[in-house]
Amino acid sequence: MEIFESLINGMNEVLWTYVLIALLLVCAVWFTIRTHFVQFKMIKEMFRLLGESTGKEEEHHISSFQAFAVSLASRVGTGNLAGVATAIAVGGAGSVFWMWIIALLGSSSAFVESTLAQLYKVKGKSSFLGGPAYYMEMGLKKKWVGLLFAILITITFGFAFNSVQSNTLCAALDSAFQWNHVVVGSVLAVLTLVIIFGGIQRIAKVSSIVVPVMALGYISLALFIVLFNIRHLPLVLKTIFSNAFGLEQIVGGGAGAALMQGIKRGLFSNEAGMGSAPNVAATASVSHPVKQGLIQTLGVFTDTLLICTCTAFVILFSGAPLDGTVNGVQLTQYALRNEIGNIGTIYVAIALLFFAFSSILGNYYYGEANIRFITQRKYVLIVYRLLVGGMVFFGAIASLDLVWNLADLTMGIMALCNLLTIIYLGKYAFRLLIDYRKQKAQGIKDPVFKKETFPDIEKDLECW
Repeated sequence: MEIFESLINGMNEVLWTYVLIALLLVCAVWFTIRTHFVQFKMIKEMFRLLGESTGKEEEHHISSFQAFAVSLASRVGTGNLAGVATAIAVGGAGSVFWMWIIALLGSSSAFVESTLAQLYKVKGKSSFLGGPAYYMEMGLKKKWVGLLFAILITITFGFAFNSVQSNTLCAALDSAFQWNHVVVGSVLAVLTLVIIFGGIQRIAKVSSIVVPVMALGYISLALFIVLFNIRHLPLVLKTIFSNAFGLEQIVGGGAGAALMQGIKRGLFSNEAGMGSAPNVAATASVSHPVKQGLIQTLGVFTDTLLICTCTAFVILFSGAPLDGTVNGVQLTQYALRNEIGNIGTIYVAIALLFFAFSSILGNYYYGEANIRFITQRKYVLIVYRLLVGGMVFFGAIASLDLVWNLADLTMGIMALCNLLTIIYLGKYAFRLLIDYRKQKAQGIKDPVFKKETFPDIEKDLECW
């Protein structure tokens, strides 16, 4: 086991230090420029679209709001409570700054990938299907790349990430209630199987109820703590910026650690450019692909700029030890206990119960969508569902370092595959955005996409 962990650590270091961080930043800047800062200029339109879709539900189709909720269910999870804490403990307060940067700039990558997923979606039995595997096959004309990605995302989300979710949840419940990991893991695995065997419709309905409640509850508590400690806010902000750029950190290598941890944990949390959210973005029934691109961009902001920042401020306000002696979700629990007493530990455990469980459901669906791309054999999907339940149980009893390192490695390879693809196919997302903006400028409130406007790829588009 030690040899296995050492091998994963070594591969992680090479991938993240020399390849992926540079590519993530290059893509984020390039897409931001080519979309003319869509993530900033069209924020009002994002909220309008989300408001319009709330409550809408077409038979056999997923609404934009439900697609937003499912993707947010995957985004909002242990990365927000445990991942942020890990980044601060390992990389210092400066990692928070780099989380903000990867969210602000990387959200343009989320726009491009989700818009492409809508463009190249196909018709399924109960909903639309799509995602990177589909736009790799139809856009790149390379099915083998799509198959590779489908395998990677199934392993990453269905297995590795779900192990992280259950591992962190069990640690939180153990700290708060001293509950046995085996018992919690067993119950969590059974509940997961009950819901995922109901398919995307059941997952969407559960997520559209759970996600808004859990997010608003956690944000409300965090904002209360921030307001209560508002006099310390300038000092906390100074600490974040000084640790991100300070001379002492640069000389000691701390700035590099902050950069790496901020981007790694930020990507784990908001998934911008990773190729995950497009799988659910494609399921939405909309009149123009850009609509889901905008809504999924809003999901990145909600995850990182709101929820991750709330966790970071709570930790930094609390005076919790940042020397690594307390790590993961226990650091968040320690911080809240300092702020509101022992109830803080219990609150994090309960919040994480909803966070982690909704993430498990969202993660599972990403794998299901790609299993359907690989094969239509029903028994394969059944086996996958059972394996997901098994990995949820495995995560409950595995070590913290093993599940996080495994998740980092598979996430990195998957993101690399997707980023290289959307760099090439991004030109179509840019053209779609021009078409959308042109219709809005003409006074059309609800732009409609017609594939005849793309004669060069019209034959590749099934649903438009």
